[in-house]
Amino acid sequence: MNTKTEIVYVVDDDEAVRDSLTWLLESNGYTVKCQPSAERFLQSLQGEDKETVACLILDVRMPGMSGLELQERLLTEGIPMPIAFITGHGDVSMAVSTMKKGAVDFIEKPFKESELKTLVEKMLSRARVDYAKADSQKNTQNLLSKLTGREKQVLERIVAGRLNKQIADDLNISIK
Repeated sequence: MNTKTEIVYVVDDDEAVRDSLTWLLESNGYTVKCQPSAERFLQSLQGEDKETVACLILDVRMPGMSGLELQERLLTEGIPMPIAFITGHGDVSMAVSTMKKGAVDFIEKPFKESELKTLVEKMLSRARVDYAKADSQKNTQNLLSKLTGREKQVLERIVAGRLNKQIADDLNISIK
């Protein structure tokens, strides 16, 4: 069972949209954090646990940094977070662009409660998998850093597909 806090971030310049999404998501058991702009969202992330399982519901058009620009910034800064775009002014080329950059979905306002719940669960599921992969990679790196120089030499040859006898010959050691 996952014990990490899971957060649904909502970034939309329309306060009524933020309020309704917060009410809807919290009434379905999700922890929700809202911001009125992309800039405020980025500032709020500075204080957050980097290992939080999270997803982002993001408006496309906002004053200042747009949702599309925020998506690009998150990619550039290596902040992995499943994103779903919501908009009242979408078009096909915009949807295609966001999806090519990794967005999970692109939905138009207004949307159905069931559609939103399904989308959030899909995004959090992806975030859980991404978190588990990152955690596994971190653990692997930690274990690799504990190997001695000789153990690293042996491991490199194992990974290269060398046989035990060949490794022993290469390193002038006996087979055990």
